[in-house]
Amino acid sequence: MAQSSFVMFDEEYREISAVVDKLLRETNAKCVYLVDKDGQLISSTGDTHNIDATSLASLTAGNIAATGGLAKLIGEKEFSILFHEGEKDNLHISVVGQRVILVVIFDKRSSLGLVRLRVKKASEELGKSIQKLLARMDEGSDKESLLKEITDDDIERLFH
Repeated sequence: MAQSSFVMFDEEYREISAVVDKLLRETNAKCVYLVDKDGQLISSTGDTHNIDATSLASLTAGNIAATGGLAKLIGEKEFSILFHEGEKDNLHISVVGQRVILVVIFDKRSSLGLVRLRVKKASEELGKSIQKLLARMDEGSDKESLLKEITDDDIERLFH
């Protein structure tokens, strides 16, 4: 089944943003991004002004797709956690609920162990919010399919 793009509702967006903000504080990270697997930015927080969020989102999704191909080559379903260590900054990338990607950018003020621990907890919370969002999207698609069944003739009969 093909995955559809997210339709973000205010309640779920607030929940997701609260989890991302909390993760930023608890990890002492520089910034945190939540991206869907299609490369669309869902949420971000922290010191994000020097980072092209659109490029980060699409490259992160590409990174997950590429490592997914590598995983299949060796018989794995996917690599759900990736870590990239740089001279100054590090990236911790994790797949949440098989639908979204959580990116934490941190430096020496934090540690990989702390980031991994806090990401695990945040992933559980985000997973619940994403499932809630998907359920709400399914409800909406049922309503949309009902509206598609209504013809112009039905509308004319209704108003005459």
